[in-house]
Amino acid sequence: MTSGRRWAARATALAVVAAGASLLGAAAVAVAVARNVVTPPRRRTYDIEILGVDLASHTVLLSRTADTVVNGRYSMWFDGDRGHARVGEVLESDERSVLRRLDSVQRGDLQRASHGRWAGWWFLTPADLSVPFSDVGIETPVGVAPAWHIPPAADSDDWMIAVHGRGVTRAEGLRAVEVFREAGHHCLLISYRNDGDAPASHDGRYALGDEEWRDVHAAITYVREHGAQRIVLMGWSMGGATVLQCITRSPLAAHVNGVVLESPVVDWISVLRFQAAETGLPPAVRDAALAMLSSERAARWVGLAQPIDFERLDIVARAAELSIPMLLLHSDDDGYVPSDGSVALAAARPDVVRIERFTVARHTKLWNFDPDRWNRAIRVWLDEQGLRSPHGTSATTTGRTARPSRPRAIGSPSATS
Repeated sequence: MTSGRRWAARATALAVVAAGASLLGAAAVAVAVARNVVTPPRRRTYDIEILGVDLASHTVLLSRTADTVVNGRYSMWFDGDRGHARVGEVLESDERSVLRRLDSVQRGDLQRASHGRWAGWWFLTPADLSVPFSDVGIETPVGVAPAWHIPPAADSDDWMIAVHGRGVTRAEGLRAVEVFREAGHHCLLISYRNDGDAPASHDGRYALGDEEWRDVHAAITYVREHGAQRIVLMGWSMGGATVLQCITRSPLAAHVNGVVLESPVVDWISVLRFQAAETGLPPAVRDAALAMLSSERAARWVGLAQPIDFERLDIVARAAELSIPMLLLHSDDDGYVPSDGSVALAAARPDVVRIERFTVARHTKLWNFDPDRWNRAIRVWLDEQGLRSPHGTSATTTGRTARPSRPRAIGSPSATS
């Protein structure tokens, strides 16, 4: 073989090896992406710089992000989630920083913290609402899942079941207690498999609603055993996807009288494609990750006991199956779960689905941005659907959202979530 041919052969071999390495690298990335979709978070991303804290003036200076620049009231976790603060309205902002009102610090030393993460929570436990509550257990297929039961002011047989989103806990639903309790509903804030409170599933992975709906089914069983005659399900984000699976797959769906969803996932494929594009993930890697999640064989590579049926999770495609009145609350500036799916679902079934479209507000933070409008939308919808208890408070006397007083002084410890 001539030297030229030897060089060409080596070049071809190197090209094959390089291509193989590239494919292996892409496959490894796809596995990692797929795992991230279904694995409950173990570590959090603290992407907000805490630039200054002034306890005397009740202000905090933060780096400017898509979240911190939006007005409203929010939670900020810090120090590995050992610290928590409530942050209020924007006072000043420039190109790199935002000065906001510091409402209170529930736990931790904010002055020593350098970074934090944003959240839509405001209340950490039902005790923050100054209402009676009890800890209860729901018998689910994976074991007993803890829940909070908050009764209405007067006896009633109406119940609301709150289903939180991915990576958070039942505390997310505390923001809905005011409006539903005012309407005379018992509020049951549930946990579900793999959320850190409820027992884990066998594989310890999220199924994006494809399995979690069984725990909502168990909650419906629980409230019916406790006298529920009318039931409203409310879900946030992945909790919305879970509720949608429950009402289209549970034999108890006939006992559900209404559904309220905030920032819901109604079609996972479009959401995951959007999120991949936002992070700059190559389409080929994205598609490989989605294929792994839905493949009988490849699902095991990411730890799933069963593949995820994305067609079954596409409620826009299954819109004809819906029959329960539904209110969707979604922001066109969500930033994480586009409102397109909610808009498409409302357009497909205007006889059943109503949508309240917000702008500016971020994902699952509509209440934080405009609590008066959020509560009013739910209140009006409940009234129109005849889902206000006869024992509920008149909407005409409760048109304004109550602003919680500071339960503790800044820097004081508080109950943990």
